[in-house]
Amino acid sequence: MKNGIQGIRLGRAVGATVAAGAMLATGLLSAAPAQAATAPTIAAKGGYVMNNATGTSLYTKAADTRRSTGSTTKIMTAKVVLAQPNLNLDAKVTIQKAYSDYIVSKNASSARLIVGDKVTVRQLLYGLMLPSGCDAAYALADKFGTGSTRAARVKSFIGKMNTAAKNLGLKNTHFDSFDGIGNGSNYSTPRDLTKIASSAMKSSTFRTIVKTKKYTAKTITKTGSTRTMAPWVNTNTLLNNYSGTIGVKTGSGPEAKYCLVFAATRNGKTVIGTVLASTSAAQRETDAKKLLNYGFSRA
Repeated sequence: MKNGIQGIRLGRAVGATVAAGAMLATGLLSAAPAQAATAPTIAAKGGYVMNNATGTSLYTKAADTRRSTGSTTKIMTAKVVLAQPNLNLDAKVTIQKAYSDYIVSKNASSARLIVGDKVTVRQLLYGLMLPSGCDAAYALADKFGTGSTRAARVKSFIGKMNTAAKNLGLKNTHFDSFDGIGNGSNYSTPRDLTKIASSAMKSSTFRTIVKTKKYTAKTITKTGSTRTMAPWVNTNTLLNNYSGTIGVKTGSGPEAKYCLVFAATRNGKTVIGTVLASTSAAQRETDAKKLLNYGFSRA
């Protein structure tokens, strides 16, 4: 009889422990299944991961805290360009001295575009997303903004970026630049940036660009000859270092620190997420890998 009572007590104790564990999981991990891995620790100050198909949150860390985003801003730059009505990706844009001067004045990342060259919109998008060219970003903002002056066109384009954010229902995102070199009011959150990237990934052109590791553009010079540019290499090292990676964009800066918006597909499931304000380029990749592994364990 004693053994029977002990068994009942033991059963109750185990049941209570399981129940407590379930409550803990519900409170902290949004009802994580029992077999899910423990939520990882990341160096980044903010992080977010979701199932791309369902929009279900899989991981959050200060996911709604506004932060500087660095060049992850360029995801929205590309999204706005690709959303233009009757977009001709083969339309040519002449590179202006203003774009070159801007790069020099800001000590900004560059696609090394050459003044006077004619470059297609498609090439500019590669120059924007792979080497993170702020000159390419400027050229696109100038091309697709409206107004009689360059300043007016750029302001108009940034307005389109903010309208796109509003249309996605994002409350914690604001742009004051076309490339992430902000003027005090350029911010987003891990959750919002992930949603921007998820929306951008609906474009087949965008998907093709952000999973490309290297791209060589052939531009037309002032004299009409063809210039073969030095290859643009994608700054997103996950493409080489994490199986299934399909995008999307790095970012960095004095205020932003090291950022990465990432996406990968495995076994038919796509996990997409963001880390903001990590401690180094290597660490943001490590953070992203941890979050991808965790995301796939829960997706």
